[in-house]
Amino acid sequence: MSTLLARLLLILASTATLCAAEPFVSRIEPPSWWAGHAMNPVRLLITGRDLTGAKVALEGGGGRLGRVTVSPSGTHLFCDLDLSRSARPGARRLRVTTGQGTAEVAFEVLAPQVAKGRFQGFGPDDLIYLIMPDRFVNGDPSNDRTPKSPDLFDRSKARHYHGGDLRGVIQRLPYLQSLGVTALWLNPWYDNNDSLNQKEKYTRENRLDPRSGDPITDYHGYGAVDFYAVDEHLGDLATLRELVDTAHRMGIRILQDQVANHVGPYHLWVKNPPTPTWFHGTATDHPENTWQTWTLPNPHATPDLLRTTLDGWFINLLPDLNQDDPECARYLIQNALWWVGITGIDGIRQDTLPYVPRTFWRDWSRALRRQHPHLNLLGEVFDGDTLKVAFYQSGAARFDGVDSGIDALFDFPLFYRVRETFGEGRPIKGLAEQLARDWVYPDATRLVTFAGLHDVDRFMNVSGATREGLGLATVFLLTSRGIPLIYYGDEIGLAGGGDPDNRRDFPGGFAGDARNAFEASGRTQEEQRLWADIQTVARFRRQSPALRRGDLVQLAVEDQVYAYARRAGGETVLVVFNNGRTPQSVMVPLEPLGTPHPVDWAPVLGDGTVDMEAGRLRLPMPARSVRILRATGR
Repeated sequence: MSTLLARLLLILASTATLCAAEPFVSRIEPPSWWAGHAMNPVRLLITGRDLTGAKVALEGGGGRLGRVTVSPSGTHLFCDLDLSRSARPGARRLRVTTGQGTAEVAFEVLAPQVAKGRFQGFGPDDLIYLIMPDRFVNGDPSNDRTPKSPDLFDRSKARHYHGGDLRGVIQRLPYLQSLGVTALWLNPWYDNNDSLNQKEKYTRENRLDPRSGDPITDYHGYGAVDFYAVDEHLGDLATLRELVDTAHRMGIRILQDQVANHVGPYHLWVKNPPTPTWFHGTATDHPENTWQTWTLPNPHATPDLLRTTLDGWFINLLPDLNQDDPECARYLIQNALWWVGITGIDGIRQDTLPYVPRTFWRDWSRALRRQHPHLNLLGEVFDGDTLKVAFYQSGAARFDGVDSGIDALFDFPLFYRVRETFGEGRPIKGLAEQLARDWVYPDATRLVTFAGLHDVDRFMNVSGATREGLGLATVFLLTSRGIPLIYYGDEIGLAGGGDPDNRRDFPGGFAGDARNAFEASGRTQEEQRLWADIQTVARFRRQSPALRRGDLVQLAVEDQVYAYARRAGGETVLVVFNNGRTPQSVMVPLEPLGTPHPVDWAPVLGDGTVDMEAGRLRLPMPARSVRILRATGR
């Protein structure tokens, strides 16, 4: 019996040997790294097949490899590459060897990073402009229909690619500079799915319906299938780097939109993850996100109460990454570092911030700042509750003992008040009341303020909204505390309802457009008036330390009247709103500005007389109007 068993085992072993194949490598992530980087060793993720038992060697020298681990499926291999600080930059090859053969994959050692003019950060001195690249300008029609994904371009369909790209953004940098923009935030440029998304379908009524809806494309960039590649519809890495370098020469900084919470449903990981715990669940067995964000800044919440919000899959579809898996966390941190280093960008906007453990954000932000101390990080906490938003800003460890390291946040609480005030016409007093809550934030001056984004209806879709009201809203953002942001097209009052209607093509950015709103001649009188007012205030703000970083002093607050001053370095700027439907004679007390009172005022925006009466300014204000004055003498 023992002899028969031995023969059977020998036959099985021989059969396994015959069936085993040579190793095959399809991808290495990251594809390159820097000598002298703060993150060293760098952990490589090699994807392929038949990698079980592999050994890895670096051909060309400059580093040593260690800590090789392979997934149970033999399709993913992790190894640490310790690069010498003196490693010679250039191409290398990694040899992956098993008992059945050898596979090679290219890798590049990069020269140490030069920080001058790069990784500059952003802040209250800036005016950010948000662009969805596919909907801005088609600068390179050759990438509209590519061999890799030829059937996704169709401007007649709101959820298909329309042709906008990175080359188009480069071409319109002078336009943005002339408007007063100093920073660009681009929606994700990750490579997305190359075919129609059959998993996310919408009906003609814009209702998500996987059965009767129509398939879409991931033109928006949030369905990543490759975290280390630029989507071919937008261009390539060389064009992206050209965009960053050109923008920097023009005094414009670049923010990348990153997503560490989830991947697209077509990512290869979904069927074959690098580790068993890479995701929270699987495509067929996972928690659905319940959006209970109130549980997160809650010292009384149990882990079970938090679980569906932290671990759940968005719209029951987007695979939720598990940042508690150390390999997954390391991958995401290195990916963020790679994009910053390879492009020279100045900041990161991080999507869906609350749905990721705060301990990960602490580690992520620390790793980024070790290499790039001036880099700024902007987090999305999509909530109107001031306490929930403030919970995520750096500068204070919260009840969980964690300081997130995220220095800038979107000011969604103020956003809702801005729309109510200048869109619906509600009392402007609500703005002052919201700003009175600034004490909750570690640093309210680092909040990004806005009247529109790609995830909400356009301002012009608000009930009662007018371009006049949008102008008032934008002037408020440009003159109040924080870092103002303009959503592309809002400078002309572009219309649009909910997603995807809020992502209409910019007029003049595409062949065959009826008009070109990049030029004054292509705008209506109302559009040009709005554009010119924004340009005037943006340019003045650029020259005014008071508007950018000054103290905010509330001087007069009534139901529909709001007057405040900004002061810094001896400069005083006065901003007065009449949000009412009738003219007002507004009295502004000057005593809070100190003595002697400013007596001479130069107009920046708005017309009318300026009269002094017993230490107060009397300003005649038309209905729905704003005046900006700069003190020129005492």
